[in-house]
Amino acid sequence: MANVTVYTKYGCPQCEMTKTVLQGEGIEFNTINVEDDQNALNYVKNELGFSAMPVIIKDGIDPIVGFNPDRLKELQD
Repeated sequence: MANVTVYTKYGCPQCEMTKTVLQGEGIEFNTINVEDDQNALNYVKNELGFSAMPVIIKDGIDPIVGFNPDRLKELQD
C-alpha cells in the first residue's frame, strides 16, 4: 500500500505533472480528488491550511504543495 497521498482536483496541470513525475520515479501513491471528497477538501483547507493543489502528504516530511520536482525526490523510500 502506498504511503504517499496526492490531493488533486480536476483540470489541474500541476497535479497531472506531479503524478507523471511520481509514476516516472516508481513512487506509489494514492490520489484523492478534493472535488469528489468533501472530507478531503476540509482536511486540506482547514487542517493543513492549503487552498492550492496538488498537496502531497507522506509521513515524516512536510507537505509538498504545488508542482515541486525537487521536493518530490524526498518521497522515495
